[in-house]
Amino acid sequence: MSTATNTAAAEHGHSKFLQHHFREMSQQFEAAKIGMWLFLVTEVLLFGGLFVGYGIMHAKHPEAFMAAHHHLDKVMGALNTIVLLFSSFTMVMAVWASQTNRRKLTILFLVITLLCACTFMVVKYFEYSHKFHDGLLPGKYYTHKGDTVPGQFMFFSFYFMMTGLHGIHVLLGMMAIIWILFRTIRGDFSSDYYAPVDITGLYWHLVDLIWIYLFPLMYLIS
Repeated sequence: MSTATNTAAAEHGHSKFLQHHFREMSQQFEAAKIGMWLFLVTEVLLFGGLFVGYGIMHAKHPEAFMAAHHHLDKVMGALNTIVLLFSSFTMVMAVWASQTNRRKLTILFLVITLLCACTFMVVKYFEYSHKFHDGLLPGKYYTHKGDTVPGQFMFFSFYFMMTGLHGIHVLLGMMAIIWILFRTIRGDFSSDYYAPVDITGLYWHLVDLIWIYLFPLMYLIS
């Protein structure tokens, strides 16, 4: 937005972040939040289809899925669950700090959230490395030796598809957090304008929620 536009907005009592097609900041905030909720619904539908497919194949091949899930590291899965739950808390605190004009606290909580996301991805890297080393791969790439129950490749097809897609969402969330962190350092957000922080928080909570379902489904009750 140009300097002239910012000056004009200030003269009329409007925030420089108020887009021209909205009357006031509250209207803009509500529209943005509704848009994010609609996007999250499509994400739920996407993962919901995968969960349904997993459930159908699990019902058809329970022995193969039961045998395959024992190859997963429950400790690593639990660690990632704790990390994401904590990151969800720090994201909530970042939104609160932004709402209450605590810029340094906002930066701190965003950095902690970002570090938690990095920790999650590092743990997932080691998990994936182990699977690749042992040949626990999807479909025709499954080369693990010594299986007593056939068909375990089906489990790992869903495992890599669902956890891989979730990992992509984590990376996208990290990019969004870096973006709002940069803008927070620049001083863009305050109690009058914190919508990007709030909306990014909504997305991050969905990422956490999906993992809350993936962890018991894959690691505990298969």
